[in-house]
Amino acid sequence: MGGGTETNKNRWIEDWGATKWWKADFSITIPNSRDGESLRVCSSIRSLQFKESYSSKEFLSKTLDGSHYKPLKLDPVNAQSSVCISKALKWWEKSLEANMIEIHSAQQLVDALLNAGDKLVVVDFYAPGCGGCKALHPKICQLAESNPNTLFLKVNYEQLKAMCYALHVHVLPFFRFYRGAEGKVCSFSCTNATMKKFKGALDKYGTERCSFGPAKGLDETEILALSSIGQIKRDLVPSFDKVEEELVLNIGFKEGNAMAVV
Repeated sequence: MGGGTETNKNRWIEDWGATKWWKADFSITIPNSRDGESLRVCSSIRSLQFKESYSSKEFLSKTLDGSHYKPLKLDPVNAQSSVCISKALKWWEKSLEANMIEIHSAQQLVDALLNAGDKLVVVDFYAPGCGGCKALHPKICQLAESNPNTLFLKVNYEQLKAMCYALHVHVLPFFRFYRGAEGKVCSFSCTNATMKKFKGALDKYGTERCSFGPAKGLDETEILALSSIGQIKRDLVPSFDKVEEELVLNIGFKEGNAMAVV
């Protein structure tokens, strides 16, 4: 166009009715705090209007002089980048119900059993690489949903090997059932083929009953074993006299003779 000199490659004037439009290319540098590098984002704006307006006839009758237009000043842009990454759930994290709790330490297991009151508690021992555990997981979640008054405690064998060794858990998947003052009422390994055993234990020990005392939780010998390897607080360990007394009483009742201990 005659008489005019283009002073900025990133802008031009167009006649769109009675409004002049400005196009400006810009870039934003976003710091990346993780690795010290920067992310550079380029874009363009084509929606900034001039305050001055010319009709189409006026525009065509004038020579385009770049010095007539004041440069458009863009305010500095402070941009923050927030990246939301959805983490894929592992198979043992899927479909969990409100009454299913992941156990992260021996102390948490002990506390959960003692605080369960007379509620039935099912301890589910599993491992991420256990095919049988993975196949059984959806059914356990369904049973947890249909038995909301039962507490399901999930124990990752790979993360809590020392505790599992102390509790003599050597096969997976493995389940322990606890109920109030009775403590452990049954334990067994189970697969999809023997799911009837699991459902039978739920029906048998999940019925309403009167509590005869506080929740017992783990056996005293198991508490002692966990304490000896530093897995739980030492103030939970019973005295050796109490452990010996419990063993004598258990042996006596199994033989059908109530034994009195002085």
